[in-house]
Amino acid sequence: MNLQDWKMLSTLYETENVTLAAHRLFLSQPTLTARIQKLENHYGISILLRKRRGITFTPEGEELAKHAKRMLQEQRHMEEKLNNMRDEVRGTLRVGVSNFFAANKMPKLLQLFKEKYPEVECQVVTGWSSDMHRRLLNHDVHISFIKGNYAWKEKKALLYEEDICVASPWDFTWEKLPQLPRVDYFTDEHMRILVDDWWHQNYIEQPNITIHVNQVETCKEMVIHGLGYAIVANLVVRPYPELFIKPIIDANGDPLKRQTWMYYQEDTLQMNIVRAFVDFVQTLDVKAL
Repeated sequence: MNLQDWKMLSTLYETENVTLAAHRLFLSQPTLTARIQKLENHYGISILLRKRRGITFTPEGEELAKHAKRMLQEQRHMEEKLNNMRDEVRGTLRVGVSNFFAANKMPKLLQLFKEKYPEVECQVVTGWSSDMHRRLLNHDVHISFIKGNYAWKEKKALLYEEDICVASPWDFTWEKLPQLPRVDYFTDEHMRILVDDWWHQNYIEQPNITIHVNQVETCKEMVIHGLGYAIVANLVVRPYPELFIKPIIDANGDPLKRQTWMYYQEDTLQMNIVRAFVDFVQTLDVKAL
C-alpha cells in the first residue's frame, strides 16, 4: 500500500460511506471502488461489506484500515520532524474548532496568522467541543479551541469569558419565563448541564420549548424573527440591539459564564509551527475578532 491507499482506507473507516469518502478524497465513486477492488485482489481478501446504508469492514479490512491510520500518523510525524529541522515556521497545522468559534472567530484568526506565516497550511475540523476534546486526546489535531472545561492535564490557555443570557424579541420578567415560548438548540453536554441546572434551581415548571433546531445560529435567527426567547452565550446575540438581553445570575449572585479555551499538549510546543501558533494566539484579543 502507498500513501493514497492509506488515506483512502482511513477515510472509508471514518465515514463508513463510499459516497462521502469519495467526496472527501476528491475522487469519483467508480475510481474509489476500483482502488478498493485492486487492494482486495492484491491481498486476496474482502475489505468491505455493503449494507443498505453505508458499508462495514470485514475483520481483515478493519486490520488494514487500522494499519493505514498508523502509517498516516507516522507519515505526519516524519513530515513534522523534517519541517521542524529546517528551523522555519512551515508545514501543516491541524486544529480542532468548536462550531461557534469556527464560524465567528477562526476565519479572521487564520487570516492574520497566515499573513505572518504564509508557508503554513491549516487543516481545520469543526464540531461540538466534546468532539474537539476527543480529537486532541487521540492526537488527531495539534490544538483545539473548546468551550467549557474538560478533563485535561496538559496545557490550556483561557481566551475569553462570556455571560450566558436570555435573549428575547420582547421584554420579559423572570417570573413569566416558563410560560413564554422558547427556542432550543443542540449544544454540547457542558452547556446543556449548565443551563438545565440553573433552570431547575429557579423554576418548578419545565420550559415551554416550542421550536428545537440543530445550530445556535439557526436558533438566533428564530429569536430575531420573534418566535421565542433563547438561552445562549452573549457573543451570539450581542450584535443585535433590538433584542432584550439579560444575563443569567447563579445562586451566589454572580453572572453565569462560559469560557473558551485553547487546549494543546506541551510536547507539541517542540514543533515550530505549533509554538508559533500558540504564541500568536496569546498576543490577540480573540474576543474582539
